[in-house]
Amino acid sequence: MASIIIVQLFFSLTLFSSLFSISSSSSSTKSSSSIDLWCNQTPHPEPCKSHMNQFRPNHPLEFRKMLVRLALDQAQVMHKEAQEHGPKCVTKMQKYVFNDCLKLYDSTIFHLNRTLHALHTASCSLSDAQTWLSTALTNIETCRGGVLGLGVGEFTAQNNVSDNVRKMISNVLAVNGKFLKQENHTEEEVKAYRFPSWFSGRDRRLLSLKRSSVKANLVVAQDGTGHFKTVQAAIDAASRRKVKTRFVIRVKKGVYEENIEVDKDNENLKIIGDGSRVTIITSSRSVKDGITPAASATVGIDGAHFIARDLTFRNTAGPEKGQAVALRSASDLSVFYRCSIEGYQDTLMAHAQRQFYRDCRIFGTVDFIWGNAAVVLQNCRILVRKPLAGQANMITAQGRGDPFQNTGISIIDSQIRAAPDFRQVSHSLETYLGRPWQQYARVVVMKTYIEGLVNPLGWSPWGDDDFAQDTCYFGEYMNNGAGSSTKSRVRWRGFHVISSPNEANQFSVASFLAGRTWLPRAGVPFTIGV
Repeated sequence: MASIIIVQLFFSLTLFSSLFSISSSSSSTKSSSSIDLWCNQTPHPEPCKSHMNQFRPNHPLEFRKMLVRLALDQAQVMHKEAQEHGPKCVTKMQKYVFNDCLKLYDSTIFHLNRTLHALHTASCSLSDAQTWLSTALTNIETCRGGVLGLGVGEFTAQNNVSDNVRKMISNVLAVNGKFLKQENHTEEEVKAYRFPSWFSGRDRRLLSLKRSSVKANLVVAQDGTGHFKTVQAAIDAASRRKVKTRFVIRVKKGVYEENIEVDKDNENLKIIGDGSRVTIITSSRSVKDGITPAASATVGIDGAHFIARDLTFRNTAGPEKGQAVALRSASDLSVFYRCSIEGYQDTLMAHAQRQFYRDCRIFGTVDFIWGNAAVVLQNCRILVRKPLAGQANMITAQGRGDPFQNTGISIIDSQIRAAPDFRQVSHSLETYLGRPWQQYARVVVMKTYIEGLVNPLGWSPWGDDDFAQDTCYFGEYMNNGAGSSTKSRVRWRGFHVISSPNEANQFSVASFLAGRTWLPRAGVPFTIGV
């Protein structure tokens, strides 16, 4: 915390230097011109100026808090307007979009409140604040995407209030991002094995114990030998506990045909299966059923500090049904360990916040690892399936829409291979590492084995134009295998053959997931550097 305070003091002397002459004069600070000068430091000055007239910042730190306060106030207006729109929703599609957007707006308010409280009490790192602000903005964009994707017409996601909230959050991201850039990143990179700091000693023991030795708070078993027969029933029971300390649910072997959700208030939940081959949670919802991608998820996780181990999350809609999510996660500081995530298009929706996947298998075809989280997949097997005729496989589609969002997909020490159904035809169908879904899409593949199924160009355009090819960041570092050569890769400004270890380590567990603030000094099971 001391280092953060020092950074903030240093930043206060350098950022917005032109504004300190203003703050020395009380009369000029109160003028409209002073507000203009403050707001002109942001990417979206107009909403800042129109709503800042009730505030008079005297310091960059104070200005940042005021920007969060303004965004929060407008987000509450946005949420209220969305609620009022509810009775106008008649069709199934409209109701799904409405329910999605209402939850997403509620989450935006939650994360803005969390940020504001933390900034007032100095109880978070700059990286924490940037993560929560990134999530707040991602939620609004996800709502908008659902509206446009299902073509349900005008909705509150497209009105002036939500557009103002989006711009206001973007302003805070820029200001806080400038603070963040001043942090000292000269700490020596050390390759070691670490657990997140919020892993208690008990959590560490649980990861090392045999599944049969784990003492669970609740047991789910289809044969009636547990407390519940469905996973959701156990999750609902866990949500009613008054103290949200670590709570363990063991799911015995079986195929559980259900859609489950973990609400944002249901934190510190750990679900352990009997092995990803035998404990399977499955469903078959898809966007072609008239629902949003988020609503199609077999499993949706919002509660922070979620851990899953030895489970399969599966969506069986098949390639014909298009977008069909197996796992959607917006759980901050979450871990998925020895899990299998199986689907076709849009399999893994790494929606938001900081997520870590270790020793997992991810199956899919089109855009099957996507979203706008800060996500690291380490020692994972990424398995490309056979798509529909005429389709090309796209392994990633990353959704970073703001240059200050601290999000992206980092694939480290993993394998990219053909799934069994694709091996015989992989030579006749196109497969790419990814494409830029949003303006500042960011994906890196490092020290990973890439089979020859990947097109020599490596990366695909989004559509028929050059969208985001200059502003994205697609990087490759020290990969191997027949598909790893970068000689014939795309010539975009946004493509990078990474040669510097320091640049590569920006996407490590330590740096990309803010590991310096939540990794302890000892333990396994993940590598902190690259």
